[in-house]
Amino acid sequence: MQIEHAKTKTILDWFEALSKIPRCSKNEEAIRKWLLAWSSEHGFEARTDEVGNVVIEVPASAGLEKAPAAVIQGHMDMVCEKTKGSAHDFSRDPIKMVYTDDGWLTADGTTLGADNGIAIAMALALALDEDAAHPPLELLFTVDEETGLTGASALKPGFIKGSLLMNVDSEDEGVFTVGCAGGKDTQLALPVELADLPAGHKALKLVAGGMSGGHSGVDIHEQRANALKMLARALLGLVDLDLRLVSLEGGTAHNAIPRDAEALIALPASAEGDARKRISALDAALKKEFDKTDPKIAIELQDGESQARAMPAAMTRKAIDFILAIPHGVAAMSKDIPGLVETSDNLATAKIEAGQLKVMTSQRSSNMDRLELLTKRIEGIARLAGGEAVSGGGYPAWQPDMSSKLLARCKSVYTELFGKQPVVEVIHAGLECGIIGSKYPGMDMISFGPTIKNPHSPDEKIDIKTIGQVWDFMVALLGSLK
Repeated sequence: MQIEHAKTKTILDWFEALSKIPRCSKNEEAIRKWLLAWSSEHGFEARTDEVGNVVIEVPASAGLEKAPAAVIQGHMDMVCEKTKGSAHDFSRDPIKMVYTDDGWLTADGTTLGADNGIAIAMALALALDEDAAHPPLELLFTVDEETGLTGASALKPGFIKGSLLMNVDSEDEGVFTVGCAGGKDTQLALPVELADLPAGHKALKLVAGGMSGGHSGVDIHEQRANALKMLARALLGLVDLDLRLVSLEGGTAHNAIPRDAEALIALPASAEGDARKRISALDAALKKEFDKTDPKIAIELQDGESQARAMPAAMTRKAIDFILAIPHGVAAMSKDIPGLVETSDNLATAKIEAGQLKVMTSQRSSNMDRLELLTKRIEGIARLAGGEAVSGGGYPAWQPDMSSKLLARCKSVYTELFGKQPVVEVIHAGLECGIIGSKYPGMDMISFGPTIKNPHSPDEKIDIKTIGQVWDFMVALLGSLK
C-alpha cells in the first residue's frame, strides 16, 4: 500500500525494527539493550534503573533550551497472544507485519505490539528529526506495563526531571485521555483431588474457542463471551451425566478477555451420545446469543486421551460452581461520566495444576473503595469454597484535572492544526499516568496516540493514516512549549 505522510514510513521502519526483538511482558532485556545501544550510536545520554526502565535524554532544539523539559512516555512490553494452533514463538520469532488494502497494519496470527511499540517508534523518530522543534526531552520507556505496571511503580525520585508528560499509549486519534481506572489482580486457589475413574467411563475433551477476546479495560463493556465462563456453562450442562473433571485450562493474561479454554472430562460411555447432542445444542444457542460480539464462537466435544483418574463427581461440581460464581464483566457504570465503566472484573485465567484449581482475576475501577470491595467479594468466594485468595497491591486511578495547562494547550494546538475540537475523555483501562503522577507530584500529564483496534488479541491493528496525524500534533505541541 502507498503511505502518503512523509514521516509515517520512517516511524514504521523503526516499528518493524522493534518488532524483530522479543518483548513480551517480563522479558524486556533484549529491547532494553537495543534501546541503550541505539542511544549510544546516536550520541544521546541514557540511563536505566534497577528494574530496567530506560530514559534517553534528547537535547532541546535551538531556541528552546530554556523551555520546560517534556517526557515522552511509552512501555517496552507487549501482550503476547496468538491464534490457536499458531507456531509463532514470541521468545525468538519476529512479528510478521501485514499491510491491508484498506489502510491498516496488523500481524499474521499474533498480537501486533502497536500497544505500545508505536510510542517507542515515534519517540525514536522524533529524537532524530532535525526539523522538529522541541524543548529538552526525556524519552521514558517502562517495563512490564501489561502485567501490573511494575516498571512505573518502581520509578524513583530524580529518575526523570521533566514537568510535562505525554503518554503515547491511548488508542484513538483525536482523543485526549486525562484519567483512567485503578486496578488490582487476585490469585485464587481451590484444592482439588483425583480418584480412580469408575468402570465404563470414557475420556472426552470439551473445547470452547473462537471468541473475540480483547482488552479487559477497553472492551469489557461490549459483553463479549468469556471462554472460561462458556466452558463452565457447557460443563454444567453435563453434570447430571456423572461428569468427572480431569483437567481444565483457559486464558492467557490478566488484561485479556479469554478467547479459548478446554477441559478434559470423563463420562459413562453410554452417555456420550446424549452429551454430544447437548453440546451441539449449546453451540447453536451460543452462536445466536453472541452473533454480534463473537461470530466465530464454538463449543465442541472431541475424543480425549484415556484417563485413569479424575475428580469425584462432588468435587467436579464444586470446581464448576467456583468458576461460575466468580464475577466477570461490568459491575458499575460511572454516575458522573455517561457511558464510562466505573468498576469491572475480568475472569482472566484458570488452570488445574499441582492439586489446585488456580484462577486469576483482574479488577478495575475509578473508585478505589469500590475496587477494594469487589476484590474482597472475590476473595470471599474463594474462602466460602474452601480455597484461598491473594491480591496484589494494585495501582491507583488517575484522577482527571480539567484545569490542566497542558490539556488547554493540547486542545488549542489540535484545534488550530485540524480545524476541529478534540475529544477529552476518562477511560476504564489502566494507564501508567496514575502511578507516575503519584511518584512525581505536580507532573502535568496527558495521553494520546494513533488509532489501535482490538489490542491484546491477534486481531490487533493500527490505522496507518492516524500515525501521521499524531506525529503532526505532537511536533506542533512540542514546538509551542516555549
